[in-house]
Amino acid sequence: MRTLRLIVAILLILPAALFAQNASPAQAIHAVLDKQVVDWNRGDLESFATGYKNSPDILFMGSKISRGYAQMLETYQKGYPTKEKRGTLSFTGLEVQPLDERFATVTGNFHLERTAAGGGNADGHFLLVFEKTPAGWKIIRDDTTVPPKKNCD
Repeated sequence: MRTLRLIVAILLILPAALFAQNASPAQAIHAVLDKQVVDWNRGDLESFATGYKNSPDILFMGSKISRGYAQMLETYQKGYPTKEKRGTLSFTGLEVQPLDERFATVTGNFHLERTAAGGGNADGHFLLVFEKTPAGWKIIRDDTTVPPKKNCD
Protein backbone atom coordinates (compact mmCIF):
# COMPACT_ATOMS: atom_id res chain seq x y z
CA MET A 1 0.00 0.00 0.00
CA ARG A 2 2.85 2.34 0.86
CA THR A 3 4.50 1.69 -2.51
CA LEU A 4 1.23 2.39 -4.31
CA ARG A 5 0.90 5.76 -2.54
CA LEU A 6 4.46 6.64 -3.53
CA ILE A 7 3.81 5.76 -7.16
CA VAL A 8 0.58 7.79 -7.21
CA ALA A 9 2.35 10.77 -5.61
CA ILE A 10 5.15 10.60 -8.19
CA LEU A 11 2.65 10.38 -11.05
CA LEU A 12 0.81 13.43 -9.72
CA ILE A 13 3.92 15.53 -9.11
CA LEU A 14 5.97 14.56 -12.16
CA PRO A 15 3.82 16.32 -14.80
CA ALA A 16 3.86 19.58 -12.84
CA ALA A 17 7.63 19.37 -12.39
CA LEU A 18 8.15 18.65 -16.08
CA PHE A 19 5.85 21.54 -17.04
CA ALA A 20 7.79 23.90 -14.78
CA GLN A 21 11.09 22.83 -16.39
CA ASN A 22 9.78 23.05 -19.95
CA ALA A 23 7.55 26.10 -19.59
CA SER A 24 8.58 29.29 -21.29
CA PRO A 25 9.37 32.19 -18.94
CA ALA A 26 5.99 33.74 -19.83
CA GLN A 27 4.09 30.52 -19.04
CA ALA A 28 5.95 30.02 -15.76
CA ILE A 29 5.41 33.64 -14.69
CA HIS A 30 1.71 33.47 -15.60
CA ALA A 31 1.49 30.35 -13.42
CA VAL A 32 3.00 32.27 -10.47
CA LEU A 33 0.49 35.11 -10.91
CA ASP A 34 -2.43 32.68 -11.34
CA LYS A 35 -1.43 30.98 -8.08
CA GLN A 36 -1.26 34.35 -6.34
CA VAL A 37 -4.84 35.13 -7.40
CA VAL A 38 -6.06 31.77 -6.07
CA ASP A 39 -4.15 32.19 -2.79
CA TRP A 40 -5.40 35.77 -2.29
CA ASN A 41 -9.01 34.85 -3.01
CA ARG A 42 -8.97 32.03 -0.48
CA GLY A 43 -7.46 34.36 2.12
CA ASP A 44 -4.02 32.78 2.32
CA LEU A 45 -1.69 35.80 2.27
CA GLU A 46 1.31 33.73 3.34
CA SER A 47 0.94 31.51 0.26
CA PHE A 48 0.24 34.60 -1.89
CA ALA A 49 3.55 36.05 -0.67
CA THR A 50 5.50 33.02 -1.90
CA GLY A 51 5.29 34.59 -5.36
CA TYR A 52 7.91 37.02 -4.04
CA LYS A 53 11.54 36.10 -3.43
CA ASN A 54 12.08 35.50 0.27
CA SER A 55 14.87 38.03 0.62
CA PRO A 56 15.58 41.20 2.58
CA ASP A 57 16.48 42.80 -0.77
CA ILE A 58 13.07 42.75 -2.47
CA LEU A 59 11.46 46.16 -3.02
CA PHE A 60 7.76 47.05 -2.97
CA MET A 61 6.73 50.49 -4.18
CA GLY A 62 3.12 51.42 -3.48
CA SER A 63 1.87 54.33 -1.39
CA LYS A 64 5.24 53.98 0.35
CA ILE A 65 8.45 52.08 -0.29
CA SER A 66 9.09 48.95 1.71
CA ARG A 67 12.00 46.54 1.58
CA GLY A 68 12.27 42.90 2.43
CA TYR A 69 10.01 39.90 2.39
CA ALA A 70 8.94 40.17 6.03
CA GLN A 71 7.93 43.83 5.69
CA MET A 72 6.05 43.12 2.44
CA LEU A 73 4.08 40.30 4.05
CA GLU A 74 3.36 42.40 7.14
CA THR A 75 2.09 45.25 4.96
CA TYR A 76 -0.32 42.91 3.17
CA GLN A 77 -1.50 41.36 6.45
CA LYS A 78 -2.15 44.77 8.07
CA GLY A 79 -3.76 46.30 4.98
CA TYR A 80 -6.00 43.33 4.16
CA PRO A 81 -6.80 41.61 7.47
CA THR A 82 -10.29 40.38 6.54
CA LYS A 83 -12.07 38.82 3.56
CA GLU A 84 -14.06 42.04 3.27
CA LYS A 85 -10.88 44.14 2.97
CA ARG A 86 -9.19 41.66 0.60
CA GLY A 87 -12.18 41.31 -1.70
CA THR A 88 -11.72 39.27 -4.86
CA LEU A 89 -8.50 39.81 -6.81
CA SER A 90 -8.07 39.59 -10.56
CA PHE A 91 -5.25 40.49 -12.95
CA THR A 92 -5.75 41.61 -16.55
CA GLY A 93 -3.65 42.93 -19.39
CA LEU A 94 -0.60 40.91 -18.38
CA GLU A 95 2.45 41.41 -20.58
CA VAL A 96 5.61 39.44 -19.85
CA GLN A 97 8.86 40.84 -21.25
CA PRO A 98 11.86 38.53 -20.78
CA LEU A 99 15.04 40.58 -20.30
CA ASP A 100 17.48 37.66 -20.33
CA GLU A 101 17.67 34.10 -18.97
CA ARG A 102 17.28 35.24 -15.34
CA PHE A 103 15.06 38.32 -15.38
CA ALA A 104 11.74 39.42 -16.83
CA THR A 105 9.29 42.26 -16.32
CA VAL A 106 5.52 42.03 -16.17
CA THR A 107 3.08 44.88 -16.61
CA GLY A 108 -0.61 44.56 -15.94
CA ASN A 109 -3.68 45.72 -14.09
CA PHE A 110 -5.20 44.52 -10.85
CA HIS A 111 -8.77 44.77 -9.67
CA LEU A 112 -10.11 44.16 -6.19
CA GLU A 113 -13.86 43.65 -6.14
CA ARG A 114 -14.97 44.77 -2.67
CA THR A 115 -18.06 45.94 -0.89
CA ALA A 116 -18.34 49.57 0.21
CA ALA A 117 -17.75 48.40 3.79
CA GLY A 118 -14.54 46.69 2.64
CA GLY A 119 -13.24 49.92 1.11
CA GLY A 120 -14.93 49.75 -2.28
CA ASN A 121 -13.43 48.45 -5.47
CA ALA A 122 -9.76 49.16 -6.11
CA ASP A 123 -7.94 49.19 -9.42
CA GLY A 124 -4.41 49.95 -10.47
CA HIS A 125 -1.42 49.15 -12.61
CA PHE A 126 1.78 47.35 -11.76
CA LEU A 127 5.26 46.71 -13.04
CA LEU A 128 6.92 43.63 -11.60
CA VAL A 129 10.49 42.43 -11.99
CA PHE A 130 10.83 38.65 -11.78
CA GLU A 131 14.03 36.73 -11.14
CA LYS A 132 14.49 33.07 -12.04
CA THR A 133 15.67 31.43 -8.83
CA PRO A 134 16.28 27.78 -7.89
CA ALA A 135 12.72 27.87 -6.45
CA GLY A 136 11.27 29.18 -9.73
CA TRP A 137 10.33 32.65 -10.96
CA LYS A 138 9.94 35.09 -8.06
CA ILE A 139 9.03 38.77 -7.82
CA ILE A 140 11.94 40.94 -6.65
CA ARG A 141 10.51 44.40 -7.44
CA ASP A 142 6.85 45.45 -7.33
CA ASP A 143 5.82 48.94 -8.37
CA THR A 144 2.04 49.19 -7.92
CA THR A 145 0.19 52.38 -8.77
CA VAL A 146 -3.34 53.14 -7.66
CA PRO A 147 -4.81 56.19 -9.41
CA PRO A 148 -6.39 58.74 -7.08
CA LYS A 149 -10.13 58.34 -6.61
CA LYS A 150 -12.18 60.77 -8.62
CA ASN A 151 -14.30 63.19 -6.66
CA CYS A 152 -17.88 63.35 -7.83
CA ASP A 153 -19.08 66.84 -6.98
